[in-house]
Amino acid sequence: MSTENEGNAVPPSPSAPPVPVESPAASPQGPAPDGGAPTASLPPVPQGPPEQGAPNAAHTYPAPAEGAYPAGQGPDAHQPYGPAASGDPYAAPAAHGAWPPPPPATPAYADGGSGGGWGSTYQQPAPRPGGGRGGLIAAVLVAALVAGGLGGGLGYTLAKDNDSHGSTTVSAADGNAEQVKRAPGTIAGVASRALPSTVTIEAESTNGEGGTGTGFVFDTQGHIVTNNHVVADAVDGGKLTATFPDGRKYDAEIVGHAQGYDVAVIKLKNAPSDLKPLALGNSDRVAVGDETIAIGAPFGLSNTVTTGIISAKNRPVASSDGSASSKASYMSALQTDASINPGNSGGPLLDAAGAVIGINSAIQSSTSGGLGSGQSGSIGLGFAIPINQAKYVAQQLIRSGKPVYAKIGASVSLEDSTNGAKITDQGAGGSSPVESGGPAAQAGLKPGDVIVKLDGSVIDSGPTLIGEIWTHKPGDRVTVTYKRGGQDHTVQLTLGSRVGDS
Repeated sequence: MSTENEGNAVPPSPSAPPVPVESPAASPQGPAPDGGAPTASLPPVPQGPPEQGAPNAAHTYPAPAEGAYPAGQGPDAHQPYGPAASGDPYAAPAAHGAWPPPPPATPAYADGGSGGGWGSTYQQPAPRPGGGRGGLIAAVLVAALVAGGLGGGLGYTLAKDNDSHGSTTVSAADGNAEQVKRAPGTIAGVASRALPSTVTIEAESTNGEGGTGTGFVFDTQGHIVTNNHVVADAVDGGKLTATFPDGRKYDAEIVGHAQGYDVAVIKLKNAPSDLKPLALGNSDRVAVGDETIAIGAPFGLSNTVTTGIISAKNRPVASSDGSASSKASYMSALQTDASINPGNSGGPLLDAAGAVIGINSAIQSSTSGGLGSGQSGSIGLGFAIPINQAKYVAQQLIRSGKPVYAKIGASVSLEDSTNGAKITDQGAGGSSPVESGGPAAQAGLKPGDVIVKLDGSVIDSGPTLIGEIWTHKPGDRVTVTYKRGGQDHTVQLTLGSRVGDS
């Protein structure tokens, strides 16, 4: 199975709040929206589509043209529409009686306007010269206000009386959020313990390109584990930062990276003394149906928590970023339906107890994208590197800075197949397909042989064989079943080693 890595491109810095501009004349039915592309989805506006604006621009609406509303009603013509004064971005208009209703304000994080909310405060009309009719209008207005006050007071009295004699409603016990106790085994409990030990990673190359991913605290010395493809842009002299959920941001350096495993370790510069490493679980004991919790920064939204289950184990996955120069990574992955999107890469996949069982690394997605960013999103098929393998690789990288791969000493076809992993007739770069004196040669394997099993696991292709081999360590003894001339043969061999990416 070939999938995409889901690193997230670094979004550009937010632009300065836009300056309100003169709007075109509006009809009595209300103003048409205008402005930049919103950063959040909004309910539709009755008049025409919004114009296309700069990416990440705050979304504002133009003021209505002068004369579009009766005197004393409607918005101030010199103010952009923004959140209501109460702080609720979808609060009711401040002006009473204005029609049509205003378009909804953008959420607070997308608000680029200044000034108050929709509508200005009501101002009583000034009496006309001559006194008579102005005084009548004022008197009628006062009477209306008094009647409104009486009605409101009477309604409150009746409601209070009814509540004390016949209400069947039940109120929850009063208490602040800080007083609510959440059991350690709940999702909220697990998230509250794990979030402080996760970081959002930003990697930038020397030419300014980069991406956003996730990592988690591996030890108290400041080592952070993540994906190789998350930090790849910063490998050759680039810039690397890690930001904790509480806002603390640290420069970091790459300790080691393994392109084939898609695992990397970075280290915080001037690491704090209060780091709390996440507990590592045992991915070999994970069962299909176990609950999972994923933490990451999907599409740059740091500290996002999603949940699901283990939907499959030992899923053969070959993943890459899709570029022509990218080399694939191979894994025998944990499959989960927890929502994983670009930016979740390198983040922890936790079990129900909060232990790390995998590193979220790749997604299978539809080719159409459709999320407005040019990147595909989750369709419920996410893949994580089992933590038992990732832990071994991370410890190697911390110790020597280089990965060590297990190998059988034979070149196999990487074409998709369901028949097994075929040993090729020629090796990479014209080398021998079966390494002289290597494990495969010592076991009697030859070009044209098709490996169909490794230690009981069915092998349906070359990438599947590589992923299975890399779940082992150099020196492990494995049983290989292969076909030659239509006949099955079984041999045992001891895996060799290869140091570094090649």
